[in-house]
Amino acid sequence: MSITLSLGPRVRKSPFFEAARKAGLAAASVYNHMYMPTGYGDPAAEYDRLINGVAMWDVAVERQVALKGPDALALARYLTPRNLHGLTIGQGKYAPICNYEGALINDPVLLQISDEEVWLSIADSDITLWAGGIAGARGMDVRVFEPDVSPLAIQGPKSFDVVADLCGDWIRELRYFGFRQFELDGIPMVVARSGWSKQGGFEFYLQDGSRGTELWNKVAEAGAPYGIGPGTPNYVERVESGLVSYGADTDDMSNPFEYGLGKFVDVDQEQDFAGKAALRAIRDAGVTRRFMGLLIEGEPFTGTNENRWLLSQKDGRAAGYACATAYSPRVASNIAVAMVSTEAIDAGAPIVVHADGGDLEARIVELPII
Repeated sequence: MSITLSLGPRVRKSPFFEAARKAGLAAASVYNHMYMPTGYGDPAAEYDRLINGVAMWDVAVERQVALKGPDALALARYLTPRNLHGLTIGQGKYAPICNYEGALINDPVLLQISDEEVWLSIADSDITLWAGGIAGARGMDVRVFEPDVSPLAIQGPKSFDVVADLCGDWIRELRYFGFRQFELDGIPMVVARSGWSKQGGFEFYLQDGSRGTELWNKVAEAGAPYGIGPGTPNYVERVESGLVSYGADTDDMSNPFEYGLGKFVDVDQEQDFAGKAALRAIRDAGVTRRFMGLLIEGEPFTGTNENRWLLSQKDGRAAGYACATAYSPRVASNIAVAMVSTEAIDAGAPIVVHADGGDLEARIVELPII
C-alpha cells in the first residue's frame, strides 16, 4: 500500500526539486532534513539507464559541512580516523567519522577546497552539530557551517561523454574523487568525479541554489543525445555493488572494521582523533560480524524490505540481519547486503533468512556481489 509523503516548509526542498518534479518525480523520502527523490515511476528503466547509459540524480541531500578558517584542516584531522597526510586541493578522500566509542556516525567524502576550507559531503546525520561542538570545545579557530552547495549527479557509462560535452575533455583525466572549480555558462560549481554507484560518473556541486533548474535543464539537454533520464541513487545497483548506506546498514554499535573500511582507519598515526583509543581496541580484539552479501532462494522479489530481516543458522543460532534486499537482473537471483556473524561466515553453510513472507535459504558471499 502506497503512503503519501506530505510536503511542507519544515522539510527543505533542493534547488533541483521543481525540475525533478517536472521530470516525473513519483516517490521521495527524507534525508538530512530534505526531500530525497527515490523514484520516477519506472524502476526497470532507471536501473537500465544507470547500468547501460546515463542518468541524472538530484542528490542535494548530500549536504556539505564546511570547515573554514586557520584550523580547518586541524579539525578535519581530528574528526576522521583516516590519515590525511598528503591531502591536496583538488583530490578528495573518503573519510569515515566515528564517535568516541569507535562507532561509525557518518562516512563522507572530504574535499579540501582551499588552504583554509574543507568540505565534508555527508550521509544522513547531523555532522554540522558534531563538528561544531568539537571545534568549540577544543577552542579551534574555525567556522563550521552549511554552505550553499548542492550536488547533482550524472552517473553511468555514458556520463563521461555527457560531462565532457558540457565541461570539456579535461574531465576524463580526473582521478576518482578528483575535483575542479568550474563555471558552466556562469553557473558556479565544483566538478567531481564521484557518485554513489559503481558505474562511474560525476557530481556537479552547484554553488548557487537559485540556479538549480537552470543547471538541471542544461544537463538534460546535453544528455539527450545519449538517452539521459532522471533517476535516483539506485537501490538494486547499490546492493549489487555492496555500497554501505549509513543508517540503513549501520546501527549504534557499527564500526568501520565490520564494513571492510579498515584501510581508512589509521590508529597508529601520531595525529590524535575522536575515537582513537576505542578503534585501536576494536582493531586489536577483532570483529564478531562483517558486512556481507547474500544470494537468497525463492521467487524473484518484486519489492524491497521495509524492515531488517533477521538471519539464523540452520540450528537456530542468531546470525545477524539483512539490511537491504532486491532482485538483481544481472545476477538473476534475489540478493541482499547483510551484517553477518563471523561464526556463521566461518561455518560456510547456508543460513535462513526470516523474510516477511516466510523463511528462505541463503548463501553468504563476499561483497561486491557484482
